[in-house]
Amino acid sequence: MDLMKAMDIAASGMSAERARLNVISMNLANANTTRTASGGPYRRKTVIFETAPVARSFEDELKISMEVSEVYGVKVSGITPVKGPFKKVYDPSHPDADEQGYVYLPNVNLVQEMVEMLNANRGYEANAAAIRTAKEMALRALDLAR
Repeated sequence: MDLMKAMDIAASGMSAERARLNVISMNLANANTTRTASGGPYRRKTVIFETAPVARSFEDELKISMEVSEVYGVKVSGITPVKGPFKKVYDPSHPDADEQGYVYLPNVNLVQEMVEMLNANRGYEANAAAIRTAKEMALRALDLAR
C-alpha cells in the first residue's frame, strides 16, 4: 500500500471522528432541552460508522492488477436517535411539566458524553499521528532517492 492511501485512510478516520465530535457537542448542548420541534424532549443521538472504499485516483483506475486489493477507510453512514427512557423530574413550576408536575428531560448522560468526547478526540489524534508518520516516511523516502 502506498503512503498516499495510508493518508487517505487516516483522513477518513479524522473526518468520521469530527462528525462524532459534532454529534456529541449537539448532545451536550441539548442536555436540558425539554421541548423540541417534534414536541418532546431532545433525544440523544449517536453516529453510525461503516467501512467504505477509499476514493481511488485516476492513476489507480488505470492500473488493472489482480494483486491490488481494495483499500477501505471509514465513513459516517448515519446519525440515529438513541432509544431509551427520558429522565423524569418533579418540577410543577416548569412550563413543560405534565398534569402531575413531572418534566421529562433528555436521555443525555453528561458523564457518558464527556467520555465519548475524549474517545473521539483520541481517535482523531491517532489518525492525525498516522498522517504525520506517513508524511515523515514519504519525506525520508525522498531523501533516500537523492
